[in-house]
Amino acid sequence: MTHDRLSDGTLRSLPNQASVPAYDRDDIAPGIVHLGVGAFHRAHQAAYVDDCLAAGERDWGIVGVSLRSADTRDALAPQDGLYTLAIRDSGGESLRVIGSIQSMLVAPEDPGAVLAALIDPRTRIVTLTITEKAYLRAADGRLDETHPDIVHDLANPGLPRTAHGFLTEALARRRAVGTPAFTVLCCDNLPANGATLHRLLIEFAALRDQGLARQGDVQLAPQGDAPLASHIANDVAFPSSMVDRIVPATTDADRTRIAVELGVEDAWPVMTEPFCQWVVEDDFPAGRPAWEKFGVTMVADVGPFEDMKLRLLNGSHSGIAYLGLLSGHATVDRAFADPAIRQFVDRLWAEAISTLPEDAGLDTSAYTAELAQRFSNTALAHRTAQIANDGSQKLPQRIVASVLECLEAGTEMVHLTLVVAAWIAACAERGKALPEAHFTDPLDAPLTELLSRQLPANETVTAVFDLAGFARDHPERQTLIELAAVHLVHLRRDGPTLAFAALGIDSIEAD
Repeated sequence: MTHDRLSDGTLRSLPNQASVPAYDRDDIAPGIVHLGVGAFHRAHQAAYVDDCLAAGERDWGIVGVSLRSADTRDALAPQDGLYTLAIRDSGGESLRVIGSIQSMLVAPEDPGAVLAALIDPRTRIVTLTITEKAYLRAADGRLDETHPDIVHDLANPGLPRTAHGFLTEALARRRAVGTPAFTVLCCDNLPANGATLHRLLIEFAALRDQGLARQGDVQLAPQGDAPLASHIANDVAFPSSMVDRIVPATTDADRTRIAVELGVEDAWPVMTEPFCQWVVEDDFPAGRPAWEKFGVTMVADVGPFEDMKLRLLNGSHSGIAYLGLLSGHATVDRAFADPAIRQFVDRLWAEAISTLPEDAGLDTSAYTAELAQRFSNTALAHRTAQIANDGSQKLPQRIVASVLECLEAGTEMVHLTLVVAAWIAACAERGKALPEAHFTDPLDAPLTELLSRQLPANETVTAVFDLAGFARDHPERQTLIELAAVHLVHLRRDGPTLAFAALGIDSIEAD
């Protein structure tokens, strides 16, 4: 293998079949700071911004920020921020080098540098893909005031660790010097993600205001201005968005294959599918790129699109992951090819579709047909274990919300409730039929202890619901628990085979 590395200096040596940035990267100015630079951002938002830069919008370069690990920075810095986007389907692969990420920062190494990027007047949008668990919500959905990182950031506003701390401190400093606020664009799978982040940041800022008031400190704001929480509540835009693209984890085999095709090494290429969707509420007081020219749907209300994606794509993905793991399937395409799981997904879709609005212009038939094609993509090798991570954070919006709406409407939801039971069963199988730590969850320590007690199914489900906060205070909570417990009994006795049979689905042996 060649020892040359992908970089600005080697771009011209790449083969013609690889697409490269169609602009001079030296002419690009930073306009976006992105928190949480992982594979999804690099396959999604960064690619859309790359399109805008190529069209001549030169003031929207991205400053990437890793809030935890230095891995992405260490991989991309020697490559001048360049990386390969490998778009794969069953018919082949196309390669595109993305140039929109201009620089990378690692927050724990230098929080001051991150704050400097955020308060730079050229920064007009801050985007986030930090995963559901990084929003640090308590079981009731509010900010977890007791989380050690929240406690730290309230005590040390100039040395933040969390997205909440960085955003709040940056907005305070911009306000103090008269720089207009940036727009905060959440791109994570949270219900009403913009409104949710807005509420969490107001709660954080209110705690900070209270702390400053108790200490008698002067806030970073002009004399006589309202508290910072009021500024964030009234003067900062938080549009919601819906994002969709399947991005499997990159393997060493992927790196080797792409190095051979490019003739240079790329330490961290990104694998993805041809499909890409982004629906964004159009509320950007400080301006935005012309994303709509490149397929982004700009709307007044993203809610119906978000619900369709969460409940049909993400909900079925979770079902495929947990039932696939319990059936011995390592990837989504192999699980989806299992006739029993395929039939289950069709029925789950039918239940979830009943919870979506009929007057929002959603074409659920076309959407699920497209999902079926995407799940069948043999080139992606999307691991079921990857999708299975963080179930306690993901299932409330992907599955539980649909179940509760079905219960309230009196419609069927037995396939949806099987997903909850399958998550519990898959967690219990780690270290047994599944490798230990095969997938992870923020509640792993208490979950492992709880499941090790091998309580009866109803007691197990009740305890898990209490731990994860599922359907807390909902009048139909006990009904949901009882339905999930019945599924868990079947899964414990004979795995998915009995669980499917109880639903009238013919199962087959895992290959």
